[in-house]
Amino acid sequence: MAVWSSVLASSVQSSFGRFDAEFYRPENLDAYNKITSRQYEVLGQLAEDGYRVVYENTKILPPERVAADSARFLQATNISANGLSIDHQSTGYVGISDWIRYPKGRIRIGELLIEVKGQAEKVAIVPHGFPERTLVSGSLFKLAIDPSKISPWYIFTYFSTQHGRMLRDRLKTNTLIGFVSKPQLYSIPVFIPESVVDQVSIANMAEKAFHLLSEGEALYTQAQQLLEFELGLNKLLFDKPVGYTARFSELELSRRFDSEHYYPAFENLKANLPKGVRLVPLGPLLNSCQRGKQPIYSAHGLPVLNSKHILENKITLEGNRYAKPNPVPSLQIQHGDVLINGTGRGTIGRTAPYLIDEHQAIPDNHVTILRSATLDPAYLSFYLNSQAGKLQVEKYQRGSSGQLELYPFDIRKFQVWEAPQPIQQQIRRLYDQATESARQSRELLDQAKSRVEQLIEEAVRA
Repeated sequence: MAVWSSVLASSVQSSFGRFDAEFYRPENLDAYNKITSRQYEVLGQLAEDGYRVVYENTKILPPERVAADSARFLQATNISANGLSIDHQSTGYVGISDWIRYPKGRIRIGELLIEVKGQAEKVAIVPHGFPERTLVSGSLFKLAIDPSKISPWYIFTYFSTQHGRMLRDRLKTNTLIGFVSKPQLYSIPVFIPESVVDQVSIANMAEKAFHLLSEGEALYTQAQQLLEFELGLNKLLFDKPVGYTARFSELELSRRFDSEHYYPAFENLKANLPKGVRLVPLGPLLNSCQRGKQPIYSAHGLPVLNSKHILENKITLEGNRYAKPNPVPSLQIQHGDVLINGTGRGTIGRTAPYLIDEHQAIPDNHVTILRSATLDPAYLSFYLNSQAGKLQVEKYQRGSSGQLELYPFDIRKFQVWEAPQPIQQQIRRLYDQATESARQSRELLDQAKSRVEQLIEEAVRA
């Protein structure tokens, strides 16, 4: 069915020279006309300042060069699709010299971060408690809202609604590497509720949603610290050796000839474990350890989980593709499974429990499913994400830096602590409390967005 829009030539001339049909899509024009027919302000009138910083000669530091005085480097990939959370665990790092050279790239609490390159789909707000020594990349526009005019939490909520997304979608260019300019962003109309009470209520709901999310993150941290305390990882020190050796029998047994496999960090950890903590092979504790196969994608079916959906101890169901159910039943992700990424620098070894009751899912061919009858899935996930797990990922990963792989037969060789049930249960309780806080957070933000949409529709009908 053909779809078209009719616009005045004067509208085209005043629209930043945009002649592409996508800019005038009917649904986007409808959203624009709805907002501008009622009480609104353009974004530029509500802003204190805004910057997109173009960095010169800035390089993301490799893990071995990250120092205590480095600055985080936040990119659009670190922002969740709904903008509810910023994953600072997986952010990159740059040298302190960049932190000094680019003061306009530094974040402040309450600033909006708007994706302006590529897909230009994401928007986030810097929440309380986020690490302050953080620079934003050139793919993000950093915008400070004047709080005397309106709350930045309201603006964030508005941009997260269907109308807000469509108004931002209008600005995307239909090119391989799109770019949204500052004047274009500042021209976006923002619906202003007539009642200040409504503005404040919506802002408060959004801010409380972030507070709940922060509480959940603190519970995840508490669970991780509990495990590290029991394993003595909080006291472990390791001096990087100038050189190290391996016996020929070890080479013959492992069939590995890369020096990284024999790096002694994990052996040092084992030698310094507290009394009573004994590591055992993971393989005998697993009922299944299988890597996913290439999914058969379709418009409908089960959600597919790949590396970007598996964060540390968390599963995200955002931006999933769908696929037909796997013909091999054991390769269907089920409640209680543990998923581990098997590919890629920065994501390899990242592990999360699948404790979602609503539906099953399908792993792609870079994700391995672990099933155990004796290890709680949340406990196993926290263990594999701890230093004890990460050192073994480095020990058993194969391939070059461009294509690292972690295979199921190597995962079975991992050594784990079969912790007493009270410890496993305590970590599980903290995990459940954290996920409940996250659920309440998402629900509250959805309520705030629904209220904005409701006020827009009421204003149009009035």
